[in-house]
Amino acid sequence: MTTPNIRFSRKDSANFFRILNKRVNSYFKENNIKRTGNWRLYLKTIIMFSIFLTPYFLILTLDISQWWMLLLTIIMGVGMAGVGMNVMHDGNHGSYSSKKWINKLMGSSMYILAGNVYNWQVQHNVLHHTYTNIHGHDEDMDAGIVIRFTKHAKWRRFHKFQHYYSIFLYGLLTFNWALTTDFKQTKRYLARKLAYGKLPSPLKQWSTVVITKMIYLSIWIILPMIIMSIAWWKILIGFFIMHYVAGLILSVIFQLAHMVESAEMPIPDDTGNMKNTWAVHQLFTTVNFSTKNKLINWFTGGLNHQVEHHIFPNISHIHYTKISKIVKQTALEFNLPYNEYKTTRGAIIAHFKHLKEMGMNPAIHT
Repeated sequence: MTTPNIRFSRKDSANFFRILNKRVNSYFKENNIKRTGNWRLYLKTIIMFSIFLTPYFLILTLDISQWWMLLLTIIMGVGMAGVGMNVMHDGNHGSYSSKKWINKLMGSSMYILAGNVYNWQVQHNVLHHTYTNIHGHDEDMDAGIVIRFTKHAKWRRFHKFQHYYSIFLYGLLTFNWALTTDFKQTKRYLARKLAYGKLPSPLKQWSTVVITKMIYLSIWIILPMIIMSIAWWKILIGFFIMHYVAGLILSVIFQLAHMVESAEMPIPDDTGNMKNTWAVHQLFTTVNFSTKNKLINWFTGGLNHQVEHHIFPNISHIHYTKISKIVKQTALEFNLPYNEYKTTRGAIIAHFKHLKEMGMNPAIHT
């Protein structure tokens, strides 16, 4: 990845964010509510952790058939994704609570999802939220050579099949966190001195990665092997299935917000300057989907309200439905885009159409 040297415009639509921010602040002040989470988020936290961890304890303590174990493992994957989207995400954005220690605690749930807080905050909060959809800067759109998300990436012959095989790779997201991603990212981010806040010492960060991985693997693999009277390879398969379900959910939800036909993928000019201000850039590169669906709103932690989340990442997702009306109205007043798909199905179709288009040989289809 390129070292970030992007400069966003400071003119033209700069008033958009000033007016929008004033209106959103007025909404919270007039309704006398905090921008952070409330009882709804706390209740959801209990539910998500229950979906994630209860099946684990049932598998360890009950004498049940392996088909029931398989079902519980799938449920664990759903809960794992739910914790990531609803608890970890708000915690590491500092929007879960007005108390820093609570945000840190909830953000640390990243460790039981097989990840690392420092790496996630750099990749997500720093690189993705700052340089959204900018090739060479936003690591969330970098899938190596396997998937081509943007026309700015090098095309390879096998990309013409990516709209078929990509869905099978999406499930490997958190499995890779558990095994390799955190080691690669720690090495890369420390070398570039990237941090969300204070840069940790290399010794502290490497120690955290190694120790938390050992604890994680002990809880999810070693302990079940000791307690359960089934073959070790079946435990490994269960571990993989849990991660695959979680990874598939998390990957697809993310792709629907950025890797679709409606989302632009601009690049800076030769001097590193972007056309738009940062806030306006978010409108062009981010897409909402299925915002009227109460189940999607609840389960995805508001990640279907990506427009609101990208402009106001420090506001808890439980407020996005309300402030979306303000964001949409203000964007329309400034003749700016407010991209959204009415349904999840529509967004999924748009994503795979985008993959198919990016898989075409640019030398022929230009």
